[in-house]
Amino acid sequence: MGCGLEVHPRCCCIVLLAAACGAVGTGSGANPTPSPGGFGFDVTATEKEHTVTMHAGQKLEVVLHAGNGMVNWSHPVSNDTSVLAPIVDPAATAARGVTLAAFEAKRSGQVEVTSMSGPLCPSGAMCPMYAIAYTLTVTITS
Repeated sequence: MGCGLEVHPRCCCIVLLAAACGAVGTGSGANPTPSPGGFGFDVTATEKEHTVTMHAGQKLEVVLHAGNGMVNWSHPVSNDTSVLAPIVDPAATAARGVTLAAFEAKRSGQVEVTSMSGPLCPSGAMCPMYAIAYTLTVTITS
């Protein structure tokens, strides 16, 4: 990456640098994981997936694992709740370092689910100035 910074290989996301370095890393999308159905989810996506396709009425669970040396992901949000609405996740008691969110597809369309993370720094210590953005593109068909 031009400025000597590295992206953790498990993140597969965009790195935003406050140092105006301009380096950006992206990862390839993978197929979403079918949910085991224990809590009624039709699709489960992790930080490794960047695109999913589902049908109106189906439920999506987003499971994000914090990378080594990173804080937990912020709560994932949909940019259009009329297409993909947040719902209560019955498995909301996640393990440490795991962020969970649940959504229901309301109608056809395409939305983005986003979340942010950053470096885990001890109190009072110098900390690198960057954030990592996760984006999941969700296409909903009838």
